[in-house]
Amino acid sequence: MQKTVYEDYKYSMQDTSRVYVGSKYTLRELLEADEVLFKFRMLVERYILPEADLEDTLETHLYYLSSESFLVKLYTQMKAKVKINVIEEKKNRFGLGRNGKKQYVTKLLTIEQLVKIPPEEKEKKGMVIQELSVSKLALAGM
Repeated sequence: MQKTVYEDYKYSMQDTSRVYVGSKYTLRELLEADEVLFKFRMLVERYILPEADLEDTLETHLYYLSSESFLVKLYTQMKAKVKINVIEEKKNRFGLGRNGKKQYVTKLLTIEQLVKIPPEEKEKKGMVIQELSVSKLALAGM
């Protein structure tokens, strides 16, 4: 029997202004991954780990983040944005009736917008967190 490992959404990319990290990394894997920016790994170790578990995925951590948490301020300081998928019903051409089909729509939210949505509503909407992106300039200033 062949064991397969779920590797979708486990990535780290950079462009000139932002760092993008896939949401399926556990916090342990983030700390061990050399492809993840060192400064980001250091912030995870110093600030995020005391309030989370090593086996939590980044997706779970962000999904259940409360608005009263210190980490919201940290993510705001890093100018963090979260790419999510939600299920929305596509209306027909004329906007009449309910014969539209449901489809996933990709949206980009700030951390403040994400934490305002309670977990129950996230589950109801079928929200899936894809990635976290942070500003390189903000990381350099921390």
